[in-house]
Amino acid sequence: MDAQIGGINDVFATSGRSPQIVRMSGPPRPLRPMEPVLVSELFLPLHAELIGLLRGLDAEAWSRPTLCAEWTVRDIAAHLLDDDLRRLSSHRDGHPLSPAPPAASLVELINRLNAEWVAVARRLSPRVIVDLLQFTGPEIAAMFAAADPFGPAHFAVSWAGEERLENWFDIGRDYTERWLHQQQIRLAVGVPGLMQRRWLHPVLALFVRSLPHAYRAVPREDGASVVLEIQGEAGGAWTLLHAEGRWRLYDGALPSGTAQVRMTADTAWRLFSKALKTDADQARVAIAGDHDLGAAILGALGVIA
Repeated sequence: MDAQIGGINDVFATSGRSPQIVRMSGPPRPLRPMEPVLVSELFLPLHAELIGLLRGLDAEAWSRPTLCAEWTVRDIAAHLLDDDLRRLSSHRDGHPLSPAPPAASLVELINRLNAEWVAVARRLSPRVIVDLLQFTGPEIAAMFAAADPFGPAHFAVSWAGEERLENWFDIGRDYTERWLHQQQIRLAVGVPGLMQRRWLHPVLALFVRSLPHAYRAVPREDGASVVLEIQGEAGGAWTLLHAEGRWRLYDGALPSGTAQVRMTADTAWRLFSKALKTDADQARVAIAGDHDLGAAILGALGVIA
């Protein structure tokens, strides 16, 4: 990657949700509006992968630590069951959630609820957990398949700064969580992850939508841009552009930008899930141009954490 990257000659103005052509140094290329990521059809096959994985684990594997802080394989499986039961109860059946005790933040509240369930679920055997998951998984898949992807979402997506949004984004957020937790289990037990484009590209295409929210407090003049290239079969290219006083995300890459960021797909899912812990981990992210601007991506999160 070049150490110095040239600036943009002209940037587009937005009109509604559609961008105009960007004219830059080098051949002009259009940036495309971000399209919905529709993943409802992936829930059932992803669930089948999970059940097959869990059924094959021995007692020792269930106790292995994972990337998810202080949770074992068993704890993550129990957490996935909790997600299913809460979704079916509140989303499908309209059952009101019990009033939660006061919490300093949404993150604190969710962490507390998750910890309470995992503690109780340690009374359950692995077989019981898998048997229950085998029932709830198809119910979740059917619920999402029946939902209007463009209807109002049941839950907001806080890490994208969204309070009101369409179903497809809420469903997509749920998919990213299920893929991520299964990936954590697979890493813990030494089984290859689901890194093929079919599984991982939707996760990355949803995670990158956290970037405008992550950059909301990063000041730049209109025309500044961050070009993100995620390499590999499951990857893609996106451009974060400062226009009309705010950061906006587009599909496609400018040939030059204020900052250019490059990483592999394996590094990308780890970054957006807060799994790049050390300086050595973060060195896996290559940044050129305006280093401070590009480095702000290290604080992006595609999960509630």
